[in-house]
Amino acid sequence: MRGTPTGRQLRLGTELRKMRERAGLSSTQAAQLLGIKQNQVSNIEAGRHGVSSERLRTIACHYDCPDKELVVALTAMSPDRKRGWWEEYRELLPGPLLDLAELEHHARSLRDSTTARIPGLLQTREYALEIFRQAVTELSPPDIEHRLSFRIKRQAILYRADNPTPYEAIVHEAALRMKVGGATVARQQLQHLLDMSERDHITLRAITFDAGAYPGSGQSIHYAYGPVPQLDTVYLDQAHGLAFLDAEAQLHKYRTLFDRIGTVALAPEKTRDLIHNVMREL
Repeated sequence: MRGTPTGRQLRLGTELRKMRERAGLSSTQAAQLLGIKQNQVSNIEAGRHGVSSERLRTIACHYDCPDKELVVALTAMSPDRKRGWWEEYRELLPGPLLDLAELEHHARSLRDSTTARIPGLLQTREYALEIFRQAVTELSPPDIEHRLSFRIKRQAILYRADNPTPYEAIVHEAALRMKVGGATVARQQLQHLLDMSERDHITLRAITFDAGAYPGSGQSIHYAYGPVPQLDTVYLDQAHGLAFLDAEAQLHKYRTLFDRIGTVALAPEKTRDLIHNVMREL
């Protein structure tokens, strides 16, 4: 039995529970069909017990799951026993941060919308350092260094030589104009945005002050696309920490929200023009 399941392991268990419930089976009935004990079903669904690819296909068969693409995607998740780089931080950082890195690592593509800060995946080291220095709960120098190195390592998904993760960031003009760390750090951060926006797999768009109020304004929203829509995940960066959402209704809500946000954002070319203007004014 596992100690503390990772976010990915929990998600696999959650999807198997949903599959069982759609089949109209209790955990006791499922155990009888599978020839195992009821507590084993509960432990699998709670992410405490691993499940092999073969066992997962058997479960899907007994549950009469008609969605072959979902089964294939879940099967790909089941034998994942490799330790990701984020496990080095297991005793150093909160668990949700590790779950975030794992989620981003496996995502088919990513989408961010931020208002007051540059998205973490696009932050320079100096910009991120200033953000951590200003944390409401003061961080010790070692904690700051751990969080800083962790954030920079997360960005590796955008630099992979083979198959870098497609990424779209929608950033409000307020974040572009905020002089985090002073004018020099802010200018370096804006130049980094320009450089990253030239990469084929990265789309950077801005929302200007002139756009006024818009859907989702005032919050940072992050959307990770899974191999199939059912395995998408929304994560919200809140004052008390990260919140992960994966209910079907929630996913539909935030997909729609991102589409509406996109209607008020500038095109990439005009976004770069805006960033150049902001840099000249620093």
